[in-house]
Amino acid sequence: MANGFGSLYVGAAGLRTSQTALDITANNLVNIDTDGYVREQVLFTDDTYSFFQSAAVSNQYKGSGVKIADVIHTRDMFLDKAFRSENSRYGFYAASYDAVTEVEAFLQEASGEAFSEALHDLYVSFQEFSKDPSDTVNQNLVVQKASLFLTREQNLYQGLSNYQSTINTKIKDDVTRINDLAKQIHDLNLKIERIEAGKTETAMDLRDQRDFAVDELSKLANITCTETIEGVYHIKLEEKDFIDDFNIYPIGLHTDTVTGFVTPYWPHLSDTTRDDIYPVYNLDNISAAHNTDKGEVKALLLARGDKRGTWYDIDNLSQKDYENGLANSVMMNSEAELDSLTHKIVTAVNDILSPLKTYEGADVTGVDNKGNPVTIKAGMRIADTENCAVGSDGQIPPRELFIRRGCERYTEVTLDDGSKMYVYNEEDTSDSSKVYTTRSLEINQDLVENRTLLSHLTQNNAVDYTLGDKMIAIWEDSSYTLNPSDSTPCTFTGFYTKYIGEVANVGSIYRTTSQSLQNTSSTIDNNRQAVIGVSSDEELTNMIKYQQAYNASSRYINVLSEMIEHLLTAMR
Repeated sequence: MANGFGSLYVGAAGLRTSQTALDITANNLVNIDTDGYVREQVLFTDDTYSFFQSAAVSNQYKGSGVKIADVIHTRDMFLDKAFRSENSRYGFYAASYDAVTEVEAFLQEASGEAFSEALHDLYVSFQEFSKDPSDTVNQNLVVQKASLFLTREQNLYQGLSNYQSTINTKIKDDVTRINDLAKQIHDLNLKIERIEAGKTETAMDLRDQRDFAVDELSKLANITCTETIEGVYHIKLEEKDFIDDFNIYPIGLHTDTVTGFVTPYWPHLSDTTRDDIYPVYNLDNISAAHNTDKGEVKALLLARGDKRGTWYDIDNLSQKDYENGLANSVMMNSEAELDSLTHKIVTAVNDILSPLKTYEGADVTGVDNKGNPVTIKAGMRIADTENCAVGSDGQIPPRELFIRRGCERYTEVTLDDGSKMYVYNEEDTSDSSKVYTTRSLEINQDLVENRTLLSHLTQNNAVDYTLGDKMIAIWEDSSYTLNPSDSTPCTFTGFYTKYIGEVANVGSIYRTTSQSLQNTSSTIDNNRQAVIGVSSDEELTNMIKYQQAYNASSRYINVLSEMIEHLLTAMR
């Protein structure tokens, strides 16, 4: 009888374990589409055995049935590490490719025709002008096409500038998300540590949530993650402590008062009272060789640059400095090269319409039109009043076509002997309004209102056909280069062609690299899913198996129950 009642425990154990297995299988099926969920697997083992009799052949034992040995929550730490590394690198190149794609979209402007046509039309207007500079139709064409060229160039530059601001906003959002993920991971660390402190329970769902958050974080930033014996994740971001047992070190954002661009920095390592910030990211020497080409935020910072690019950011740079600096910023480089083309065209045209020469005489003194004393020294540039053409009003010095908003082309100086000289106001790169750059340029309003004021006559009141020839010559001049890395001189038209080609080449590299890394990270993730993912077919098979085991245990108990009832009835 004792054995009979004891056998009921075997059946009960079968019911319990089968029910637990069914519950775990059902949980797997319910979470089959839950992001970050890791499947749970049941392992069975024999319950305790008790010795009850010695025998000649072997000792005899009685068992208590089956029990749950463990519920496995399996992750492959090596696959996790590999996935996060490739995911971080993919985040870098995907963000870089997105930036180049936007530049390409702006440059295409209806299949790339808008700006290139404006450039070509400006050239054609000078060709027509050279045929008869005195023809008001030709004069009007020059002013009109120059205005169209400048408008389209400024719109293109503004589009690039606006996207820089969009990238800046994206950086803010990403840093906010990084800090949110840090708080989430830190909170999960505390909960997991508290639950698992007794060594009797594993916080599986919480671990799934934490690992999923770390996966997302890996795309945004270059991180290293280690787990302590207490189950706490320690995370370094850009090789600096980010999350530890007790603290998180959130990233701050320093905003530049001039550009509005933000720079991520470590508040706990900075002294903001002295404006001394410790930046999170070192943007020098980013490469696969240094294993630093990781993280979306770093790519966005690099693509955006630290200001709006201008021709003087690229001018006079050595090839090495250019390749290690400006060339790495998609937006700044695109803006600088576009502005460089505009600057070359504008200054070349103005120097023909209102020519300059270098003063080579002895120092002379005088006063400007505001009464301020001026000394003109050898080497200074002045208006070439002897060799310039003039407009219909005969004004000397003649007017320039493109003007700077912040200053006139010349400062009129009345010398001590009563004669006049016109000192050229050199470009001042510390003040963008005094530079021939996209953001400070406009068409001379005098010429817009009266086209005949455009230089076209000699000082003897004859039509100056050589002026037209000089205009054509600047378009045929092939002495221009795109950037310090460009060793092949070209014309203005060739400059723009190279400019478009360079963006396309960079985009092709980023596209190929990002696609390759996406495939790599997807392959690794597929391998991870083979370990941690839920298979509906497998789980449904397990469901049937455990249901049958449950039914078998139930029938076993029913048979034992009937047997015991029969024995008890027979004994009365």
